[in-house]
Amino acid sequence: MSKQNFVVNPIYEPKGKAKEYGDLALNIYTGCPHWCPYCYAPLVLKKDKETFHSNVEPRANIVEATRRQLERQNITGQTIHLCFTCDPYPTGYDSTPTREIIELLKEHGNHVQILTKGNGSRDFDLLDKDDWFGVTITGGESPEKLHDLSVQLIQAKALYKINTWISFEPVIDADSVLESLRNGASAVDKVKIGKLNYHKSDINWHDFGIEAEKICKEQGISYYIKESLRAEMI
Repeated sequence: MSKQNFVVNPIYEPKGKAKEYGDLALNIYTGCPHWCPYCYAPLVLKKDKETFHSNVEPRANIVEATRRQLERQNITGQTIHLCFTCDPYPTGYDSTPTREIIELLKEHGNHVQILTKGNGSRDFDLLDKDDWFGVTITGGESPEKLHDLSVQLIQAKALYKINTWISFEPVIDADSVLESLRNGASAVDKVKIGKLNYHKSDINWHDFGIEAEKICKEQGISYYIKESLRAEMI
């Protein structure tokens, strides 16, 4: 592998819409196997969808590069988001690099904010009350998938005392997301809600946003509505 393909500073400051999710972030893998139809990552990474979704492996020297950056820049006391352009727990692949990354971040006094559609329960033992474990729910999940994600949230919060959250973004099925908000979202520590961007949708974003916020207030849910959705609610 050529030297220029190696990662130098994997921890970075997100920009644009991603900034609403965290001040720092780190992407561990080259792709993601979930094949979400709304995925923006191939465009951002300038990869065709087939390559992005089928070529899933740890980025070159990602663990060592993270170690060096933490030591060189003395990054500590930060909450670092895992991940934006990939899933930290790619289904069907070995997620050992994710565990090694979390261990490094924690050793240097940082916290992690995990967002996944996979299964991150293997690493709950590394996390504590200053970390966040979250799942993405768009409204398009099967009942079985929703159950699996819910079980992880319950385990993280009840057994390991980890902060839990749900990212309702992008919303694919408004009615399903509103139902999820009504039935169980109050059990997590926060939710973030965002519209489907860059794709056509027949969802009335104004009405959805108003109703979502109403439910959050009624249920006592700690919530954040992303700017693009908030703009539709005016």
